[in-house]
Amino acid sequence: MSNITIGISDLKACRAPDVLVTYALGSCVGICLIDSVAGVGGLSHIMLPDSSGMSNAGSMPMRFADTAIPLLVQKMSLMGANKGRMKAKIAGGAVMFATSNDKFNIGERNVHAVRAALNQLRIPIIAEDTGLDYGRTVFFYPETGIMEVKAATRSTKRL
Repeated sequence: MSNITIGISDLKACRAPDVLVTYALGSCVGICLIDSVAGVGGLSHIMLPDSSGMSNAGSMPMRFADTAIPLLVQKMSLMGANKGRMKAKIAGGAVMFATSNDKFNIGERNVHAVRAALNQLRIPIIAEDTGLDYGRTVFFYPETGIMEVKAATRSTKRL
């Protein structure tokens, strides 16, 4: 068993017993996908909600919810996962800086975009720990499907 680290604007897939981990989810969102039958899991650390309107978005598809999630599904499918069996767990999307302008609430916009992308792919979200005002670290265990969410000021959650 080894820990596989996913950086910001990155994604990876693996088989059990490997563990996927991503750090520093502030306004970013971590998307954990699992196909328990195939024993394949994946994790994406998205930074922004939408690639439309970005002239160079094609060169960085893992940065955006609308392009990273389909890419993760594709990567998992190449490892034997079936999209019809996939389930999602998400974490992050915090409001890290107080502002009265919703346009700058990137965390909320990221969560909304992740939900929309998963809904479009018909992948149900079965657990989440999103919003509020603190950062998170996520450990995802494809062997059990557990997403462990750690935060400096909160107790660890196992979803």
